[in-house]
Amino acid sequence: MAILPKIFTALALTASVATAYPAAALDEAQKKEFGEFIKQYLIENPEIMLDVQDALQKKQEQTRLVKANAVIADNKSTIFDSQYDVTIGNPKGDITIVEFFDYNCGYCRHALSDMQTMLEKDKNVRFVLKEFPILGPESVAAHKVSDAFRKLAPEKYSAFHVALLSSDGRADEASAIEVAASLGVSEKQIRDEMAKSSSDASVKETYQLAQSLGITGTPSYVIGNELVQGAVGFDDLEAKVKNMRACGKTSC
Repeated sequence: MAILPKIFTALALTASVATAYPAAALDEAQKKEFGEFIKQYLIENPEIMLDVQDALQKKQEQTRLVKANAVIADNKSTIFDSQYDVTIGNPKGDITIVEFFDYNCGYCRHALSDMQTMLEKDKNVRFVLKEFPILGPESVAAHKVSDAFRKLAPEKYSAFHVALLSSDGRADEASAIEVAASLGVSEKQIRDEMAKSSSDASVKETYQLAQSLGITGTPSYVIGNELVQGAVGFDDLEAKVKNMRACGKTSC
Protein backbone atom coordinates (compact mmCIF):
# COMPACT_ATOMS: atom_id res chain seq x y z
CA MET A 1 0.00 0.00 0.00
CA ALA A 2 1.19 3.53 -0.79
CA ILE A 3 0.47 4.70 2.73
CA LEU A 4 2.99 2.33 4.36
CA PRO A 5 6.12 4.32 3.45
CA LYS A 6 4.46 7.40 4.93
CA ILE A 7 3.63 5.52 8.11
CA PHE A 8 7.16 4.21 8.44
CA THR A 9 8.55 7.69 7.81
CA ALA A 10 6.31 9.21 10.47
CA LEU A 11 7.12 6.48 12.97
CA ALA A 12 10.85 6.82 12.31
CA LEU A 13 10.66 10.58 12.67
CA THR A 14 8.62 10.30 15.87
CA ALA A 15 11.05 7.77 17.32
CA SER A 16 14.12 9.82 16.43
CA VAL A 17 12.63 13.01 17.86
CA ALA A 18 11.51 11.20 21.01
CA THR A 19 15.00 9.75 21.42
CA ALA A 20 16.81 12.99 20.76
CA TYR A 21 14.42 15.15 22.72
CA PRO A 22 12.77 13.42 25.70
CA ALA A 23 9.48 15.04 26.69
CA ALA A 24 11.06 16.59 29.76
CA ALA A 25 13.73 18.23 27.60
CA LEU A 26 11.27 19.99 25.29
CA ASP A 27 10.02 23.44 26.10
CA GLU A 28 6.36 24.34 25.69
CA ALA A 29 6.85 25.80 22.23
CA GLN A 30 8.63 22.67 21.01
CA LYS A 31 5.95 20.41 22.50
CA LYS A 32 3.27 22.46 20.79
CA GLU A 33 5.10 22.40 17.47
CA PHE A 34 5.65 18.65 17.68
CA GLY A 35 2.01 18.07 18.64
CA GLU A 36 0.81 20.17 15.72
CA PHE A 37 3.00 18.17 13.35
CA ILE A 38 1.51 14.87 14.51
CA LYS A 39 -2.03 16.29 14.36
CA GLN A 40 -1.57 17.67 10.86
CA TYR A 41 -0.03 14.43 9.62
CA LEU A 42 -3.00 12.40 10.91
CA ILE A 43 -5.47 14.86 9.37
CA GLU A 44 -3.74 14.54 6.01
CA ASN A 45 -3.49 10.74 6.34
CA PRO A 46 -6.60 9.64 8.31
CA GLU A 47 -6.38 6.12 6.88
CA ILE A 48 -3.58 5.53 9.37
CA MET A 49 -6.24 5.34 12.10
CA LEU A 50 -7.81 2.37 10.31
CA ASP A 51 -4.47 0.58 10.47
CA VAL A 52 -4.21 1.43 14.16
CA GLN A 53 -7.75 0.16 14.80
CA ASP A 54 -7.02 -3.05 12.92
CA ALA A 55 -3.80 -3.59 14.86
CA LEU A 56 -5.63 -3.03 18.14
CA GLN A 57 -8.35 -5.52 17.25
CA LYS A 58 -5.77 -8.13 16.27
CA LYS A 59 -3.88 -7.60 19.52
CA GLN A 60 -7.07 -7.89 21.57
CA GLU A 61 -8.08 -11.05 19.71
CA GLN A 62 -4.65 -12.57 20.32
CA THR A 63 -4.90 -11.73 24.02
CA ARG A 64 -8.36 -13.34 24.15
CA LEU A 65 -7.09 -16.51 22.45
CA VAL A 66 -4.12 -16.82 24.80
CA LYS A 67 -6.44 -16.50 27.81
CA ALA A 68 -8.90 -19.02 26.35
CA ASN A 69 -6.10 -21.51 25.68
CA ALA A 70 -5.05 -21.31 29.33
CA VAL A 71 -8.64 -21.84 30.52
CA ILE A 72 -9.05 -24.84 28.20
CA ALA A 73 -5.85 -26.39 29.53
CA ASP A 74 -7.01 -25.92 33.14
CA ASN A 75 -10.59 -27.17 32.61
CA LYS A 76 -10.31 -30.10 30.22
CA SER A 77 -12.53 -32.48 32.18
CA THR A 78 -15.31 -29.88 32.61
CA ILE A 79 -15.15 -28.90 28.94
CA PHE A 80 -14.81 -32.31 27.30
CA ASP A 81 -16.26 -34.76 29.85
CA SER A 82 -18.88 -33.00 32.00
CA GLN A 83 -21.48 -35.24 33.57
CA TYR A 84 -24.17 -32.81 32.40
CA ASP A 85 -23.41 -32.99 28.68
CA VAL A 86 -24.45 -35.52 26.06
CA THR A 87 -21.99 -36.93 23.54
CA ILE A 88 -23.13 -37.84 20.05
CA GLY A 89 -21.21 -39.28 17.15
CA ASN A 90 -18.39 -41.64 18.03
CA PRO A 91 -17.98 -41.75 21.85
CA LYS A 92 -14.39 -42.93 21.33
CA GLY A 93 -13.62 -40.53 18.49
CA ASP A 94 -10.09 -39.23 18.20
CA ILE A 95 -11.24 -35.59 17.88
CA THR A 96 -13.82 -33.87 20.10
CA ILE A 97 -15.86 -30.81 19.17
CA VAL A 98 -17.67 -29.11 22.05
CA GLU A 99 -20.55 -26.80 21.12
CA PHE A 100 -22.11 -24.21 23.43
CA PHE A 101 -25.64 -23.56 22.15
CA ASP A 102 -29.04 -22.08 22.96
CA TYR A 103 -32.28 -23.58 21.61
CA ASN A 104 -33.44 -20.10 20.57
CA CYS A 105 -30.25 -19.12 18.79
CA GLY A 106 -30.87 -18.62 15.09
CA TYR A 107 -27.20 -19.12 14.29
CA CYS A 108 -27.25 -22.40 16.25
CA ARG A 109 -30.16 -23.57 14.12
CA HIS A 110 -28.19 -22.71 11.02
CA ALA A 111 -25.14 -24.53 12.42
CA LEU A 112 -27.14 -27.69 13.14
CA SER A 113 -26.52 -28.90 9.59
CA ASP A 114 -22.77 -28.37 10.09
CA MET A 115 -22.80 -30.82 12.99
CA GLN A 116 -24.94 -33.31 11.09
CA THR A 117 -22.70 -33.14 8.02
CA MET A 118 -19.62 -33.58 10.18
CA LEU A 119 -21.02 -36.68 11.85
CA GLU A 120 -22.13 -38.14 8.52
CA LYS A 121 -18.79 -37.57 6.79
CA ASP A 122 -16.42 -38.29 9.67
CA LYS A 123 -17.18 -41.36 11.77
CA ASN A 124 -14.31 -40.66 14.14
CA VAL A 125 -15.54 -37.35 15.58
CA ARG A 126 -16.97 -37.04 19.06
CA PHE A 127 -19.44 -34.15 19.43
CA VAL A 128 -20.28 -32.79 22.89
CA LEU A 129 -23.43 -30.67 23.29
CA LYS A 130 -23.22 -28.09 26.07
CA GLU A 131 -26.51 -26.28 26.74
CA PHE A 132 -25.99 -22.57 27.37
CA PRO A 133 -29.43 -20.90 27.73
CA ILE A 134 -28.69 -17.17 27.49
CA LEU A 135 -31.50 -15.83 25.31
CA GLY A 136 -34.16 -15.20 27.92
CA PRO A 137 -36.61 -17.07 30.18
CA GLU A 138 -37.97 -19.19 27.33
CA SER A 139 -34.51 -20.58 26.65
CA VAL A 140 -34.06 -21.40 30.33
CA ALA A 141 -37.46 -23.12 30.42
CA ALA A 142 -36.66 -25.17 27.32
CA HIS A 143 -33.33 -26.14 28.87
CA LYS A 144 -35.02 -27.38 32.04
CA VAL A 145 -37.21 -29.69 29.98
CA SER A 146 -34.20 -30.79 27.95
CA ASP A 147 -32.24 -31.54 31.13
CA ALA A 148 -35.09 -33.69 32.45
CA PHE A 149 -35.35 -35.49 29.12
CA ARG A 150 -31.60 -36.16 29.13
CA LYS A 151 -31.86 -37.82 32.52
CA LEU A 152 -34.88 -39.90 31.55
CA ALA A 153 -33.88 -40.95 28.03
CA PRO A 154 -30.23 -40.13 27.28
CA GLU A 155 -30.22 -42.50 24.31
CA LYS A 156 -32.86 -40.32 22.62
CA TYR A 157 -31.29 -36.97 23.43
CA SER A 158 -29.74 -36.57 20.00
CA ALA A 159 -33.16 -36.90 18.37
CA PHE A 160 -34.63 -34.47 20.92
CA HIS A 161 -31.87 -31.97 20.26
CA VAL A 162 -32.33 -32.03 16.49
CA ALA A 163 -36.13 -31.86 16.70
CA LEU A 164 -36.25 -28.92 19.12
CA LEU A 165 -33.43 -26.95 17.51
CA SER A 166 -34.97 -27.29 14.05
CA SER A 167 -38.58 -26.60 15.11
CA ASP A 168 -40.48 -23.51 14.02
CA GLY A 169 -40.98 -20.62 16.44
CA ARG A 170 -39.30 -20.02 19.75
CA ALA A 171 -38.36 -22.92 21.95
CA ASP A 172 -40.02 -22.81 25.36
CA GLU A 173 -41.34 -25.21 27.97
CA ALA A 174 -44.43 -26.16 25.94
CA SER A 175 -42.58 -26.83 22.68
CA ALA A 176 -39.85 -28.79 24.48
CA ILE A 177 -42.45 -30.94 26.25
CA GLU A 178 -44.17 -31.53 22.91
CA VAL A 179 -40.92 -32.78 21.39
CA ALA A 180 -40.28 -34.99 24.43
CA ALA A 181 -43.76 -36.51 24.13
CA SER A 182 -43.19 -37.25 20.43
CA LEU A 183 -40.17 -39.29 21.48
CA GLY A 184 -42.05 -41.31 24.08
CA VAL A 185 -41.41 -39.32 27.28
CA SER A 186 -44.68 -37.99 28.67
CA GLU A 187 -45.33 -34.54 30.10
CA LYS A 188 -45.95 -36.12 33.52
CA GLN A 189 -42.58 -37.86 33.42
CA ILE A 190 -40.88 -34.62 32.44
CA ARG A 191 -42.58 -32.59 35.16
CA ASP A 192 -41.92 -35.23 37.82
CA GLU A 193 -38.23 -35.28 36.86
CA MET A 194 -38.05 -31.47 36.84
CA ALA A 195 -39.56 -31.37 40.34
CA LYS A 196 -37.21 -34.07 41.59
CA SER A 197 -33.97 -32.98 39.95
CA SER A 198 -32.96 -29.40 39.29
CA SER A 199 -30.87 -28.30 36.30
CA ASP A 200 -29.25 -25.49 38.29
CA ALA A 201 -25.92 -27.25 38.68
CA SER A 202 -25.48 -27.81 34.94
CA VAL A 203 -26.40 -24.22 34.10
CA LYS A 204 -24.05 -22.86 36.76
CA GLU A 205 -21.17 -24.96 35.51
CA THR A 206 -21.69 -23.92 31.88
CA TYR A 207 -22.13 -20.23 32.72
CA GLN A 208 -18.94 -20.16 34.79
CA LEU A 209 -17.02 -21.97 32.09
CA ALA A 210 -18.32 -19.65 29.36
CA GLN A 211 -17.38 -16.60 31.40
CA SER A 212 -13.86 -17.91 31.96
CA LEU A 213 -13.45 -18.64 28.25
CA GLY A 214 -14.79 -15.24 27.24
CA ILE A 215 -17.74 -16.67 25.33
CA THR A 216 -20.22 -13.92 24.50
CA GLY A 217 -22.63 -15.69 22.17
CA THR A 218 -23.74 -18.93 20.58
CA PRO A 219 -22.79 -21.10 18.91
CA SER A 220 -19.27 -21.30 20.29
CA TYR A 221 -16.98 -24.29 19.94
CA VAL A 222 -13.95 -25.72 21.66
CA ILE A 223 -11.76 -27.85 19.44
CA GLY A 224 -8.50 -29.06 20.87
CA ASN A 225 -6.68 -26.01 22.20
CA GLU A 226 -8.87 -23.40 20.48
CA LEU A 227 -12.05 -21.48 21.23
CA VAL A 228 -14.04 -20.82 18.05
CA GLN A 229 -16.86 -18.29 18.31
CA GLY A 230 -19.71 -18.07 15.82
CA ALA A 231 -21.31 -20.26 13.17
CA VAL A 232 -18.10 -20.61 11.16
CA GLY A 233 -19.49 -23.28 8.84
CA PHE A 234 -18.71 -26.91 8.07
CA ASP A 235 -15.62 -26.25 5.95
CA ASP A 236 -13.90 -24.34 8.76
CA LEU A 237 -14.78 -26.99 11.35
CA GLU A 238 -13.58 -29.78 9.06
CA ALA A 239 -10.29 -27.98 8.42
CA LYS A 240 -9.65 -27.63 12.15
CA VAL A 241 -10.41 -31.31 12.71
CA LYS A 242 -7.97 -32.30 9.95
CA ASN A 243 -5.31 -30.05 11.42
CA MET A 244 -5.81 -31.60 14.85
CA ARG A 245 -5.07 -34.99 13.36
CA ALA A 246 -2.12 -33.70 11.37
CA CYS A 247 -0.27 -31.69 14.01
CA GLY A 248 -2.28 -31.74 17.25
CA LYS A 249 -3.42 -28.12 16.80
CA THR A 250 -6.29 -26.47 14.95
CA SER A 251 -3.80 -24.49 12.87
CA CYS A 252 -0.69 -26.23 11.58
